[in-house]
Amino acid sequence: MTQTVRDTLVGLIVAGLALLTFLVVGGGSYEQAPIGIADPGPFVGWALPFTKLLMDVAAVLVVGFLLAAAFLLPSTEAEVQGLSVQAIRLASRWASVWAVASVAYFFLKLSGDVFGRPLGQMSWAYVSGYAGTAEGRAILIQALGALVVAVATRFALSMRSIAAILGLSLATLGPIALTGHSAGSGSHDLATTSLYLHLSGATLWVGGLAALAWVAIRGSKRLEPAVARYSTLALWAFVIVGVSGAVNAAVRLETLGDLFGTSYGRLVLAKLVALVALGVLGVRQRRRIVAAGSGFLRLAVTEVFIMAAAIGLAVALSRTPTPVGENVLTSPVEELLGGPLPAAPTVLRLAFGWSGNGVGLAIVGLGTAFYLRGVWAMHRRGAAWPLGRTLAWLAGMAVIAWATFGGLGEYSHVLFSAHMASHMLLSMVAPIFLALGAPMTLALRTLPGPRRPGEVSPRAMLLSLLNSRFSRIVTHPVVGPVLFVGSLYGLYFSGLFETLMGNHWGHAIMEIHFLAVGTLFYYVIIGIDPSPRALAPIARFGVLLVTLPFHAFFAVALMASNTVYALDYWKALDRPYRTDLLADQYLGGGMTWAMGEIPLVLVMIAILSQWFRSDTREAKRFDRNEDRNDDAALEAYNARLRDLAEHGRRRDP
Repeated sequence: MTQTVRDTLVGLIVAGLALLTFLVVGGGSYEQAPIGIADPGPFVGWALPFTKLLMDVAAVLVVGFLLAAAFLLPSTEAEVQGLSVQAIRLASRWASVWAVASVAYFFLKLSGDVFGRPLGQMSWAYVSGYAGTAEGRAILIQALGALVVAVATRFALSMRSIAAILGLSLATLGPIALTGHSAGSGSHDLATTSLYLHLSGATLWVGGLAALAWVAIRGSKRLEPAVARYSTLALWAFVIVGVSGAVNAAVRLETLGDLFGTSYGRLVLAKLVALVALGVLGVRQRRRIVAAGSGFLRLAVTEVFIMAAAIGLAVALSRTPTPVGENVLTSPVEELLGGPLPAAPTVLRLAFGWSGNGVGLAIVGLGTAFYLRGVWAMHRRGAAWPLGRTLAWLAGMAVIAWATFGGLGEYSHVLFSAHMASHMLLSMVAPIFLALGAPMTLALRTLPGPRRPGEVSPRAMLLSLLNSRFSRIVTHPVVGPVLFVGSLYGLYFSGLFETLMGNHWGHAIMEIHFLAVGTLFYYVIIGIDPSPRALAPIARFGVLLVTLPFHAFFAVALMASNTVYALDYWKALDRPYRTDLLADQYLGGGMTWAMGEIPLVLVMIAILSQWFRSDTREAKRFDRNEDRNDDAALEAYNARLRDLAEHGRRRDP
């Protein structure tokens, strides 16, 4: 038995023992149901959490091995080499385990948690019915995503394709956030988003370290630069795991006393202890490597075993009843909104209100942190970064914050007028500041470059994306305006708007879409980041003037309409204020029309400023060229004038 196999088995045993211990301590272990109550039996009762454990471990190892192949292990070719190829093969095998375990988890969940009957009594009606629920679909989507990863890794060998599969693997973690306590509790968006970030951060952290431990066991000479790059990633993952875990636990705990007085709270404390212990070990690991240049393997394996125990604890935590319960959303309105209906809007509530919008918090939190980290990196190396760009980016983040989880965001689920104001800010105001913040330029200057000549580094991958055929298509002057304006008519003048408003994630999808198409549009119009298409300032201004009238036509059509869009949704809210739905819709259309003037002014200022700076740079370039040529162009011009004066007519030179 090789050391790799032995350590893997030990890690699984540690995770299993931790799961068993914390299931018993937390009260989430199987207990036979009283007579007369449906009981799935001990096999299903115990197999369910251990299958979940196997599923999570497989996901961690898939992400870890793909991360090592794509980003951690240095390579001098566009295709993976040597140990990286073996890492991809291991990722493919564990992805198969992930897919099979997900399917098994679906049936065990159906038998044990949904119907409480043995597996042998599950009919097709039970299976199809559960597959039609949000939780059932989430598990099956996860199984499908894992299967796609297993197949794709059999054929992909280029660094860029492996990076894309890694992204798919992280996306496949998304459905997991819908299968635990988060789906049926209050603050739905905040709970599910924080859980997904928690899972993603933990998976990258644990999986990356496990893959590096495997690299160390194989005695690879590429270990040292891989560990150096992983160290930065681990720090980010540690922060994300800690913050998202604290937010997710806060949603589950009613009071601070629940942290010490309930089984769930005590398991949260145990998980906190494990997180702190892992952080301490990580710091020691880095100091030891810096001081001695060796000693990675023993400490890394110890850390991986602690992480395995933490995974077992996390699975036990997902099976432990929470203090707030899983069905706190009792009324139809709370089911629609993910929380109680807010009070009547006032100026103070709109200005300083708060909504647990997890997507908005994630965008603002991560966007601000990554950008400021890049600015700090520029400062450390002594390079200048314009203050105006930083202020523009922070202004964009502030607009997104108010429109998503601020006071306006709180009422965007309740009032059509507030929804449209939020929409306009996300699609027409915030993107202007984001484009002027030049995030891609900052990323290109601060992302890790090649550690060896010819390596496909993260910086090279981003530059390749910016210059790709896909970028040339989406940055075409026609594509941005069509998406920007066309989505307005396609969304609001169809049944899609009501469908999305009636779904927890539908509103988040709209927010992300508004922000994305607005950012693309203004990236082409006023963006200062590298672009595969360079438009002259006058052409940019022309695209803006052609696009905005269609936006105004939409606003006028909205104001003139006698049809209330998403009528059933607004009626289901049964709000006690602003009960005239058509008047509120008219107000939303008027705000859409009025707010269209804001970007016109801002963009005009930006284009004129860029035009002036472009002419200034061109003039300086011309002056430098003339200095090098001893004013050759000026002398030629004067000679031409003398020739005309002497001959009195124009003649060919």
